[in-house]
Amino acid sequence: MPKDGTHGKLKKSGIDKIENRNIILSVMKKIKKNQRRETTKGKKYSLQKNKGKKNHLIEGRITITLGGIGFVSTPQLKQDLRVENQFLNTALHNDIVKISSRRAQRGATETKVVKIIKRAKMEYVGVIEKEDTNYFYIKPQDLRMYVNIIVPKTHALSKQVGYDQKVFIRITKWENAQEPPQGEILQIIGKIGVHETEMNAIVLDKRISSKFPENVEKEAEYLKRTEKNILESEITSRADYRGVSTFTIDPDDAKDFDDALSYQTLSNGNIEIGVHIADVSHYIKKGTTLDSVAQERGTSTYLVDRTIPMLPEILSNDLCSLNPKEDRLAFSVIFIFSKESIITGKPFELKKYDIKTTIINSDKRFTYNEAQKILDTKKGIFNKELTALNTLAKKIAKRNKAKGAISFSQEEVKFTLDKKGKPVDIQIKRMGETNEMIENFMLLANKTVANYVHKKVPKKERVFLYRVHDKPDQERILELIQLLHGLGYTMRGGVNDNLAFELNKVLDTARGTKESNMIQIATIRTMAKAIYSIQNIGHFGLAFENYTHFTSPIRRYVDLVVHRLIKTYQQGKRIEKKDWVQYNALANNLSEQEKNAMEAERDSVKYKQVEYMRGQIEKVFDGTIISVTNWGIFVEETKTKSEGLIHIKDIGDEYFVFEKEKMRLLGKKSGKTYRLGGAVKIKVISADINSRIIQYQLV
Repeated sequence: MPKDGTHGKLKKSGIDKIENRNIILSVMKKIKKNQRRETTKGKKYSLQKNKGKKNHLIEGRITITLGGIGFVSTPQLKQDLRVENQFLNTALHNDIVKISSRRAQRGATETKVVKIIKRAKMEYVGVIEKEDTNYFYIKPQDLRMYVNIIVPKTHALSKQVGYDQKVFIRITKWENAQEPPQGEILQIIGKIGVHETEMNAIVLDKRISSKFPENVEKEAEYLKRTEKNILESEITSRADYRGVSTFTIDPDDAKDFDDALSYQTLSNGNIEIGVHIADVSHYIKKGTTLDSVAQERGTSTYLVDRTIPMLPEILSNDLCSLNPKEDRLAFSVIFIFSKESIITGKPFELKKYDIKTTIINSDKRFTYNEAQKILDTKKGIFNKELTALNTLAKKIAKRNKAKGAISFSQEEVKFTLDKKGKPVDIQIKRMGETNEMIENFMLLANKTVANYVHKKVPKKERVFLYRVHDKPDQERILELIQLLHGLGYTMRGGVNDNLAFELNKVLDTARGTKESNMIQIATIRTMAKAIYSIQNIGHFGLAFENYTHFTSPIRRYVDLVVHRLIKTYQQGKRIEKKDWVQYNALANNLSEQEKNAMEAERDSVKYKQVEYMRGQIEKVFDGTIISVTNWGIFVEETKTKSEGLIHIKDIGDEYFVFEKEKMRLLGKKSGKTYRLGGAVKIKVISADINSRIIQYQLV
């Protein structure tokens, strides 16, 4: 430790982690030649630039909270830096910024945005909140946008807009944080509360393209026309699986079929299982217009009422899709298992695998429900094959869990809409056996492909798009442990080798209880976000050293790129080092596009939940407390999973104290408690479709 006690001073300034203090000290040493350390009033220390020298600034991405506070993350520091609203200096959510940080009064660290390097977003959806003589004041739908945007009334579309309409606007000027940003109306989306308006508003707000340009549609039509008949030379260059029992299993409303399974018993008794994936890379060549558009979208987006495909439907639902009774080109992972692998109670053994281009002809298109019925009744087409596959899939899942894979049960909110798009019913769909069966074989294929590249290509020559998932932050785990303790669950340790097993113990114990879903959500929120990267750090949640996405090239661009990379390596070719930077940028962009698509999906679900609850005012429901704060509780309605707020002032006539350690509100007079996971009766008081906020009242 330095003699002047710099470590201690940094700690008092709010830099708690020793790793971060070491990083800052290292930075100080590097810039010592250009900077001098001066004592200011009150013996506060700061780095001052020498005359003619540049001051050292930190660059990072800023995240804006719903409360208008910023947090800057940067590889230089393991701990995000907090930026108060008055120091944002026009920074917006996800912007790349440069910040300065210094010790202020009473030992606090004061961080300011000093420069905007790159804007993440300049277009917003909003509504008119007020107006004056010269401007409309547009309130953005994005709650992370902490200031209204003013639009001159002289603009063409400004003369047509009304208070009952949603608009799409672009910020044209914002240089002074003391003044509101100026903008222009790009589009009048439609009337507030109308189904099409609201869904289109979500798509626009997330910058998702809902239509393909005419030249892209024409290129897709040309491709379908010229590639419809598979050339004999193409067939002979592939492994032919058209005579092997093959089928797809997908949701009821699926239109594009990325994957199929084949099953056959070999002459020596071993079992061959093929995971066949649509060979999109055969049709979509790098550098074409179709490829550029697919890369720009990054992924298909699934809203409550529609799918916005990554590829034109003539390709995604037809030419590339593994439709039944049609010859289709596939890129397949073929597994050979021992004959004991499909026998209940016997261990399974993967003897070998191969990754190759194939031609298949699917015998049957199953829905998950149809396949599940066959498993349940032991009757129906492909009963033997489905039963064997299900037995093996369970063994694969059990081994994965034994190695540390975290077992989350999944559920999905499904809406029944009327002709106008209004929700008339909400149901919760839970993952069944057939869903898990398909998922386990897809996980196996993805892991196998990543392992193949890892072994085949020397590290110095290897560039690949991995799906990575870092270990959770220690502080978040400690918060989760505290939360679980308040619910009566015990979890030992922090971020260590046993963490995944401890998490699984809690999830297994909670399964089937009223707080199960809430514990799962809290655990997921504790996790780091899985992303795409050319740097392989493994996948914590799945307990895989190597993992990628290979099985959905119709709806995920990363899978298409992975297919191309594997084919390149199989041909003995290598990726030029100069291209590595492009793949790194691609991984980052695809991670952002995936995040955008997921947020759009969640926004559409949230909107429909609020819209549904508008029709349930004054009705009483069962609920579970999913969050406790010092200003109220959040309750999830049991049937629809609709989240709503009950403000602390509306809980009762007495004063309630927030006990963070026990995650509860305690009544000072009565001793009445409202704790995390508690069951409550609630009445719907209001549901605001603009703010997407539901207000409940305790009954």
